[in-house]
Amino acid sequence: MARDAATCGSDARLQLGRDAARPVPALLVPAVLLGAALGLGLGLWLGCRAVRPRLRHQKDDTQSLLQNLESNVQTPPEAGSPPRRRKREAQTSKDEAALDECRPPFNSNITAFALKAKVVYPINQKFRPLADGSSNPSLHETLKQAVLPNQPVEASPCSSLGSLSQAEKDDCSSSSSVPSAASDDRILGRTFLGVRSFPEALTCESVDLDLCILNLHLKDLLRLDEALRQEKHMMFIQILKMCLLDLLPKKKSDDELYQKILSKQRNNLEELEKSLQVRLSNTEALGAGDSEDITLADVERKEREYSEQLIANMEAFWQQMESIQHFLVDQFKCSSSKARQLAMTLTERMIAAEGLLRDSQDLHALDALERTMGRVHMAKTIEFLKLQIQEETKCRLAAISRSLEQLAVEGTLSGRQKEELLTQQHKAFWEEVEHFNREFVQRGKDLVTASLVRQAEEMTRLTLAQQEERGRLQAEMELTEDPKGFLQAFHELLERQRLMQSDLEEEGDVGATQAVATLCQELYRSAMDTFQKFVDVLFLQTLPRVTGLSQAECEYLKQEAQENAALQLGKSDRFRSQQWKLFQDLQEQEKQVWMEEHTLSTVLQTHLQDDHESIIHQVLDQLGGLSEESTQGILQGHELLLCSALRRLALRGSAITTLTQMRLSGKKSLLQELREQHALEQGSSQCLDEHQWQLLRALEARVLEEASRLEEEAQQMRLQLQQQLLAEAQEVGQLLRQHTERAVGQALLGHARNTASRSWARDRDDFKRALTEAATESIYVTSAGIDRLVQAYYQQIGRAMQEHEERALQHLKTLQGERTENYKLRKKQDLGDPVSGAAMAGGVQEASGPVHQRMLAQQTKFLAQLTVHQRSRLHARKQEARVMEQLEAQLETQLQEAEQRFVTELAALARVPLAESKASSSQRGLSDKPLRTKRRKPAPRERGDPGGPKDDDPASGGPPSGLLSKRLSQQERDLGDGDNSKKMLKRRSNL
Repeated sequence: MARDAATCGSDARLQLGRDAARPVPALLVPAVLLGAALGLGLGLWLGCRAVRPRLRHQKDDTQSLLQNLESNVQTPPEAGSPPRRRKREAQTSKDEAALDECRPPFNSNITAFALKAKVVYPINQKFRPLADGSSNPSLHETLKQAVLPNQPVEASPCSSLGSLSQAEKDDCSSSSSVPSAASDDRILGRTFLGVRSFPEALTCESVDLDLCILNLHLKDLLRLDEALRQEKHMMFIQILKMCLLDLLPKKKSDDELYQKILSKQRNNLEELEKSLQVRLSNTEALGAGDSEDITLADVERKEREYSEQLIANMEAFWQQMESIQHFLVDQFKCSSSKARQLAMTLTERMIAAEGLLRDSQDLHALDALERTMGRVHMAKTIEFLKLQIQEETKCRLAAISRSLEQLAVEGTLSGRQKEELLTQQHKAFWEEVEHFNREFVQRGKDLVTASLVRQAEEMTRLTLAQQEERGRLQAEMELTEDPKGFLQAFHELLERQRLMQSDLEEEGDVGATQAVATLCQELYRSAMDTFQKFVDVLFLQTLPRVTGLSQAECEYLKQEAQENAALQLGKSDRFRSQQWKLFQDLQEQEKQVWMEEHTLSTVLQTHLQDDHESIIHQVLDQLGGLSEESTQGILQGHELLLCSALRRLALRGSAITTLTQMRLSGKKSLLQELREQHALEQGSSQCLDEHQWQLLRALEARVLEEASRLEEEAQQMRLQLQQQLLAEAQEVGQLLRQHTERAVGQALLGHARNTASRSWARDRDDFKRALTEAATESIYVTSAGIDRLVQAYYQQIGRAMQEHEERALQHLKTLQGERTENYKLRKKQDLGDPVSGAAMAGGVQEASGPVHQRMLAQQTKFLAQLTVHQRSRLHARKQEARVMEQLEAQLETQLQEAEQRFVTELAALARVPLAESKASSSQRGLSDKPLRTKRRKPAPRERGDPGGPKDDDPASGGPPSGLLSKRLSQQERDLGDGDNSKKMLKRRSNL
């Protein structure tokens, strides 16, 4: 309470002294003398009562910031959003202009005196201080008068709150209106540096780190999509391989066949990925000029094009999966039922794979978000470290200016001498700051480049090791009988590998940040040593020579200047602590925003899934008639496509949220600056008059108003970008409906074909029964004719069986000979060079090598020979199986031809028209008068041999295809022969 009372009393006295000491042109010299006396007296009194001697020993809070960095980066928050922070150059300018007001209470008098005196500076002089020495006009020509940490309201003619009232009027005129098209264009026109990695952004000057980090987050999402897409392709190949091994017959387990199928699918996937990468590269290069800067509009355009290309790639993958069934049937003569079963099994397992990919995508999306928040934290830490030297410079220059002002007021130092000394000090201090910045950028870039090179080398080694690990797992589980377990193990391996890559990248970011922070600390210490030298030279060498003061007096002035600088730096540090607390609060708010967006995305996906599933079930219920297998296949295919589409939309939703945050970045930076200004004004002084309290309340209202306006604009921008997501969802839904319609159409077509096939089988059975009845009742069919047909049928079957056995024996002998020759050749090779080499090696080993090594070598050699022998036997068995399969197919064809020939000859013997009987059977059975037909009557035969075919009869010889073609052509000619039909009917009636 005593300290507050003293502060209030000092404020009152300072206000009175300022009004009383204002110079008048007529009484300029007395006013200056009176002001100097009052200033000296008040300074001594305040030094005894209010200022506790505290020497600042180059305070360096780099270690505390680094500790805070490590604690937050190594243990990122659960799930949140990258916090919004203001632009670095704006904050730097704000702080520099704010700390310019660090001046003693009588600076207003000196400023007025300097303006009256019209001090002339050299034209080519770069560093020109203000009259109070608090800033460098050459570096801050365009900056507004701003606030400074804990500044007394009497430190300048207009207080920070007073300047705020005018700034409020200016800002309200431009920011109170509703966002228009012009404001949207201005937002989309914001440019930032398109860095490729986070460490590059740490050493760049005048960059919007907020947009840079969010743009890197978009790149992380794109890389995540690529990694999951590659995993899906690998799992697809593995699932297809297991399906082929499970569903194709064991007699067809030919490695060449499998490799041909798998090679075809791999080539298709490689072509898809190559085409996608070309399109993505073209999109990335489109619109990129010589400058590295990009606009927010370019980022949104590229993200839209990326999404379109990824959707097209997803559709192409769907088409490839749908073509597998037709590919197996057409190219490899697989039966339709087996191909359909393989497709259903493949779809079912791919649904399980999509579920694993979806969980992995959610996990890595949150991991990318945590990494982005860690990057924001590290960037903020580096920014605070870089601003330390500027705060130190401003406070030291303000303290030096105050000491020189005291000497000028006392008359020890002339006005021109004071200005020259201030000019020299400003030039020296700000040149050192520029040297600090140049060294930081140059050496920082070297550190970052070296860090990125090391990280790239480590990533290359890790990638090669991971490829070998994947190959070993595939070889170990190639013949597994647990497909689900294999998929789970394979996915866990890829998941672990992705996490290792992510950890390596994060370690690289943290390592680069720590290296940059160490560099900043080193340069800061060097600059502080240089500043101390400047102060020593000024107070211990220059001032004694110029003023004639004693060494003890100059030492006292130096001590006083250091105490003033330490006091101002303490206030600045307290303000930085408030800034850091506001930054952490902003991070917590952003976490909540990101979690809300994630929840909305989940609700949207659930709605889309329920909508599409209800539609497909309604369609299938209305159709009816489809088999359970067909219905299950349609539902599985629809579920697979829907899972893939929803996963793509979920990642696109994360990108949309990131773009929304990028649009709102500038507005949030402005609001954050207002909150920092409000916190500064609240802690600047404990005694405020009524006008200043009104201005403070106006600032609070302004903060609330800007927060409300930001919320409204955030809702509008969120809705605007969500429209893009909904449009893409509609497009994906349309593609999904098209594929589902095609699947339903194919199922209906298959159902119709199955119905027709069953009808044809029933018609053929009816025809056989009708033919049997007709042959039994026909007068043309005799026992001799039937015996001749049966005997010819048995003879044909016997010849076919004998030829089959001869061909099988011949092929087996050939294969046995080839196997014997291969075995002899292999034994000859084993007994040749390998034996001699082994003998030579054995001699050496007997002389020098231990016994267990020789035994191990012999064991390895024996196992290798056994493996080769087993492989040769397996290859021989596969060849035998393939040959027997071909022979069985030939035998089956011959038996079918014999049956068809028997049926055809029996129909000819019984005078039953074959084609017309099939047509009549398709009309629900054979008619009661089977002889009413348009078929030409055969030539009359002898009564004793009414049914025996002649040698030149087509039914008695020739290939079956020729027989059928001749009969079909004969029937086509008979269809137009009306006279012969009438004669045949007449003879039949006579009979």
